[in-house]
Amino acid sequence: MSSLILSHTRYQFLEQLRVPIGIVASAFFPAAAMLAFVVPFAADDPLASTLATGSMMAFGAMSSSLIGLGISVAQDRLQPWDAYLRTLPAGPFPRFAGRILTTMAISLLSVIPVLVIAGVLTSARITVLGLVAGVVALLAGSVPFMLLGLLVGYLLPPKAAIAVSQILFFPIAILGGLLGNPMQMPSLIAAVSPYVPSRGMVELIWSVTTDHPVKALPIVMLGVWTVVAGAAAAWAYRRDEGRRFS
Repeated sequence: MSSLILSHTRYQFLEQLRVPIGIVASAFFPAAAMLAFVVPFAADDPLASTLATGSMMAFGAMSSSLIGLGISVAQDRLQPWDAYLRTLPAGPFPRFAGRILTTMAISLLSVIPVLVIAGVLTSARITVLGLVAGVVALLAGSVPFMLLGLLVGYLLPPKAAIAVSQILFFPIAILGGLLGNPMQMPSLIAAVSPYVPSRGMVELIWSVTTDHPVKALPIVMLGVWTVVAGAAAAWAYRRDEGRRFS
């Protein structure tokens, strides 16, 4: 099973490298947001710039997980190779695992410019152990967004997947406080924020990279989103498979 997972991961990653615009976009937008919103306003504050760096890391990983994965799955469904793979006896798990591992790798690539900008242009500070913990939190927190990407990809055709994934992405990012000051959000957004997965993801990152106190509700809701999105993605896959072979 492990060899199958590695084979699918290698195949998926090479496919991404052949058309690298998705990787470039995933890295560009959080880096641009870092330069536009963090460096001019929070660069001199160690805590604020460290928290903002965590937010931009989450922003990049969300983009790779939800938008990138959703679009790639929707496009792959149109290829004869996808229909052939579904006939193989290994089942869907190696393919799912390969997609998730590939998306995790792209997410890590997308946060490198953010970390470079934080290290060079801000006073953000973090230990090596904190950085490792932050990366682990980033990958763990991105799981529900990968599952949402799978849901969109298996449910919709490519053009619709592009639109729907972006429509989902930006409100979730804004409500999670990723594109503003999460400590001074408007009251309505502050009330909704703990219930969206982006907030749980960034709270998880903050809790292991700074002295920011852990807030239970966003972390619990992150787990709820993971379970619900996983069930929805599995349903979408079975629905798509049933339509293909009925």
